[in-house]
Amino acid sequence: MRRIRFHAYGGPEVLRVEEAEPPVAGPGELLVRTEAIGVTLPCVRRTRGDGNGGGDPLPAVPGGEIAGTVVAVGPEVTGFAVGDRVTSLTFKGSYAELALAPAFLADRIPDDASAVEAVALVRSGQVALAALSTAAPRDAESVLITGAASATGHLAVQLAKLQGVPRVVAAVSSAAKAEFLYGLGADEVVTYDQDSWGEPADIVLDGVGGELLPRALAAVAEGGRLIFFNSGGGTVPAYELLAGSKTVTGLTMRRFTTVHRERYEQHRAQLWELAGAGRLRAAVHAELPLEEAAKAHEIIEARANLGKVVLRP
Repeated sequence: MRRIRFHAYGGPEVLRVEEAEPPVAGPGELLVRTEAIGVTLPCVRRTRGDGNGGGDPLPAVPGGEIAGTVVAVGPEVTGFAVGDRVTSLTFKGSYAELALAPAFLADRIPDDASAVEAVALVRSGQVALAALSTAAPRDAESVLITGAASATGHLAVQLAKLQGVPRVVAAVSSAAKAEFLYGLGADEVVTYDQDSWGEPADIVLDGVGGELLPRALAAVAEGGRLIFFNSGGGTVPAYELLAGSKTVTGLTMRRFTTVHRERYEQHRAQLWELAGAGRLRAAVHAELPLEEAAKAHEIIEARANLGKVVLRP
């Protein structure tokens, strides 16, 4: 099988196409012939060795989400069979024609949905819903979302509006993304380089981090809260928390899927229901062949994407 692997940390140029033996499904795992592979910012950052917790151990096959067809079922797996079309978080090793997926994270793809739609909707939608449910907007609270045009961000904008949030602010790197976000329901669009992001929001969902984190925290209203779910790290100004009675909550899907399994299942059903009813749209910015993984990383690093970037084996 073909796979993408890197032997040293760096930019898109370190990604290499290799031939390898197929992996073997172990206990609790599915072996999936991939039809669509999601490219995420955390993946890109880990390839450079600068994600939260550092990079993947070398050499590594990047990736964190797939959609495709089950070709083998590991021991102790129930509820799945060879031939099932599934999508799943994988957390690593998905840039390949065959990839392993934890069965407890796998989800059957509806007959009327494509693999590309599935990989664009499920993982990013799960992150967006997890962030929103952790923030728990109430009454007339407002929400600001950084990285709002990203695979996760553009779904978070739509989901916030569907939950009745009266004011959703989309924060992005370029004003060129404004039309896209207004079309998804954003009430305001701001760019990172503006002196002010407008009236502070009760809730900020931060999917960017790094140098932007202090700005994101400053955009939180007094007594408000910031949900931090990015891989960019960053430093929180402690005085800002104290003076504004603000709170910051970290969110990782690896822990969320383990600790909040019931909510994860509920979110999965909710995402398919909303998509099936045409109320939630997963935008796909680009579909690229597996061997063009470097180009996919370039798009993400340039912050050029409007929605999801997908690899097709």
